[in-house]
Amino acid sequence: MKQSVNRPPTPDEDDVADGFEKDKVTLREIINVKLVESGEKENLMELVRDRLVECGWKDEMRIACREHVKKKGRKDVTVDELIRVITPKGRASVPDSVKAELLNRIQNFIVSAAL
Repeated sequence: MKQSVNRPPTPDEDDVADGFEKDKVTLREIINVKLVESGEKENLMELVRDRLVECGWKDEMRIACREHVKKKGRKDVTVDELIRVITPKGRASVPDSVKAELLNRIQNFIVSAAL
């Protein structure tokens, strides 16, 4: 904090940025609570599951897991390692159409809920 004799302390840029991040997280939490309370979160989860199965993403991830286990050896792979290796591939390979549909549904929910 910077201080002056004639004015109150001015927050550092880091303090302001931290405050902004806290506000962002708070908004996310509010949206999440509203989604859960309304039951819309479960609907969105089901939508994503269905879309990922339809586009073959789930099968691709199953194959990627099996290939990793085959390469490393069944006894030498832990679930934590498998998650660590496959998660980035899985997130990167979610089709843009699925992401766009989910985002659209969330935006429509926010508008209808008047958050």
